[in-house]
Amino acid sequence: MSRLEQLQQGLDSAGQAHVLRFWSELSEEQQEVFLQDLVLLDLQNLKEHCEAARRAAAAPPSRSLDRDMEPVPPDIIGSVKRSDPQSLSRWEDEGLLQISKNRVAVLLLAGGQGTRLGVPYPKGMFDVGLPSHKTLYQIQAQRIHKVQELAEERHGSRCTVPWYIMTSEFTLSPTQTFFRQNRYFGLKPSDIIMFEQRMLPAVTCEGRVILEGKGKIAMAPDGNGGLYQALVDHQVLEDMQQRGVEYVHVYCVDNILVKMADPLFIGFCVSRGADCGAKVVEKAHPAEAVGVVCRVRGVPQVVEYSEIQPETASLRGPEGELVYSAGNICNHFFSRTFLQEVAEKFKDQLKQHVAIKKVPYVDSAGNQLKPAKANGIKMEKFVFDVFPFSRNFVVFEVIRKDEFAPLKNADGAASDTPTSVRTALMDQHRRWLCAAGASLLDGDGNVIGPETSESSHPVICEVSPLVSYFGEGLELLLKGKTLQTPFVLDENTSKVLKSQKSSGENWNI
Repeated sequence: MSRLEQLQQGLDSAGQAHVLRFWSELSEEQQEVFLQDLVLLDLQNLKEHCEAARRAAAAPPSRSLDRDMEPVPPDIIGSVKRSDPQSLSRWEDEGLLQISKNRVAVLLLAGGQGTRLGVPYPKGMFDVGLPSHKTLYQIQAQRIHKVQELAEERHGSRCTVPWYIMTSEFTLSPTQTFFRQNRYFGLKPSDIIMFEQRMLPAVTCEGRVILEGKGKIAMAPDGNGGLYQALVDHQVLEDMQQRGVEYVHVYCVDNILVKMADPLFIGFCVSRGADCGAKVVEKAHPAEAVGVVCRVRGVPQVVEYSEIQPETASLRGPEGELVYSAGNICNHFFSRTFLQEVAEKFKDQLKQHVAIKKVPYVDSAGNQLKPAKANGIKMEKFVFDVFPFSRNFVVFEVIRKDEFAPLKNADGAASDTPTSVRTALMDQHRRWLCAAGASLLDGDGNVIGPETSESSHPVICEVSPLVSYFGEGLELLLKGKTLQTPFVLDENTSKVLKSQKSSGENWNI
């Protein structure tokens, strides 16, 4: 039996014979490409995938989980704002110790495209318009450089934080090329491990695979929860074990303020003996469209805002705080042993989430169409759906303006735009400079304060991650300095300032 006959038989069994309806209209080259794509399909599970999508489309909305919810208990929560300084210092040192022993890796979820952002390339390659014109990938790479340096300085041993990057079919090749063209931003190529998550067919509400072209199925990544299958597919856990990695910091590409391998977060989780942890920010208001980290029937879970009734979301405690305030920001800690357990026992138990999308398609006559309304179902899993399997789950609350500014939309949208994330980063850097004892001047010579409103006219200043990871070390360079904005503190400026300090000069910049 030929490959084509085997595929025809498999598609017939799955109720998807229409996939080959335009076969005779394809050139030999197009047929060969389509065959190669079809061979990669999981035909054994295709029928169930399509049936699950059809059932999901027909299912009534999820019932509210309010009756089963309770906030996470205070004894599993650490907080930048509420924990005492001694604990914060101890956790940070523990995190730096683990990094210095090569036990920590970072894992980037970068499978999505920049569709809402309006660009035809991966979001990590985006330049948000900083004075330096650094992309998200470059900023993150330089934070890895710096945290390694901090761990080496604290504990006296050279170390490496390997960077695992999960891409998709859409983002793998351009990401590889971008890193190669930028010489891996100074990191060792062998310490950057890219791997690809699986793709799943988009399906109509009737359970039929959507053809994007006459010889192409509409495919979509299987969600960031596809991480656990991808770890198995590409032997990533084996690579971690060989490197001696014990703890993994997982995050999404779009957060410009992410602290790579955050020593404070790592140290808190390790000190508590956690196998799984979530960073959270306090919800801005009850109706904010973020998931909430809480307990459902006694186990940790992220509950989507759409699954909570407004009256429950608005509940407040004795001091006026939101009862369900722990906003999920897709920033997680996992022990490698927990990831291994998920891969071996639990990955197939993860809930399938339904996303109704506009999916370009060809009609029965072969015309390519872009739908005016949602016409397809994309099934995906979420990375945080493993929380219920944890034996020792912890939560770490951080300050939003310091650690969370996601890039999702093009300028002109209400939030999460290049302008908003650029402003958030420069606002953070302005606070660092003022806290270090520098005086910032605007174009008219007026002093800019540390808490000046930046909404309409942000102060243009930028601190390279190679100079400071999170504001540390700036006082030695800048105390007593007067800095004219726009101001960029990069490695060259840092060298000039250090030379001035050593020579006793006190020039203004």
